[in-house]
Amino acid sequence: MTTKQPLSHLDWLESEAIYILREVAGQCSNPVLLFSGGKDSLCILRLAEKAFRPGKFPFPLMHIDTGHNYQEVIDFRDQRTAELGERLIVRSVEDSMKRGTVVLKTPDESRNKHQSVTLLEAIEEFGFDCCIGGARRDEEKARAKERIMSFRDEFGQWDPKNQRPELWNLYNARSHKGENIRAFPISNWTEMDVWQYIERENLALPSIYFAHNRPVVMRGGAIVPVTPVTPARADEEIIDMQVRFRTVGDITCTAPVISDADTVAKIVLETATSTITERGATRLDDQTSDASMEQRKKEGYF
Repeated sequence: MTTKQPLSHLDWLESEAIYILREVAGQCSNPVLLFSGGKDSLCILRLAEKAFRPGKFPFPLMHIDTGHNYQEVIDFRDQRTAELGERLIVRSVEDSMKRGTVVLKTPDESRNKHQSVTLLEAIEEFGFDCCIGGARRDEEKARAKERIMSFRDEFGQWDPKNQRPELWNLYNARSHKGENIRAFPISNWTEMDVWQYIERENLALPSIYFAHNRPVVMRGGAIVPVTPVTPARADEEIIDMQVRFRTVGDITCTAPVISDADTVAKIVLETATSTITERGATRLDDQTSDASMEQRKKEGYF
């Protein structure tokens, strides 16, 4: 008689996430999966494969591009989508700027928070009633308030005091025309869970997540990569430093960390010993933005 092995914590998290994805597919008429090429959305792609293969995904993929994303990540996004044979929709903040729906205060202002405008425009354009995202509760205190199925009103706004109960893992993704649901299948995962899952599933990643040499400057206690979008200032010294990125977003608001972790196994070990949160020292918009994450989410942000 064969003894059945007990489920690991990753098995339980995977099972929950697959259940959530199938609930979205069953309850929503026109969902979409937000895919940036980052590690969290790559995990959701694998979960979607396990939930729906050998058939096609019951939703397209979509990326809201600021126009200031790291090229390594954009190239990987396109490569992974082609490998899966799925449809990718790309909508750009730059197009919103041309339409006049996004107006920057200064030419060098971060476009990151303005993604909410482009996202809401894309939701209206395609009539999406649910956006599946890779946000996790451990990332930031406002995200910790999110339900698995986060209700947004007809204006795309999030009201943390007006959310549906989710007792006994019962999820309500139904919405009226014009309303929207944001579904977060890996909401209960941690950064460590993500990396352990990537290691277990042997998932390919953009090279930017692994230790590499990159020209940087030290600015306000953060490491800022030197790029055409974020050039060094006249009084700053450019240093060639070995770094990696823990989280990836718009170039203007994503900082790397010093690291020699050039394999997933080393990243798992580094994550286990880190005393700084994932966004704490790597997301410059969280530190310098004039609007909190909660306020941005109320305006339609991811």
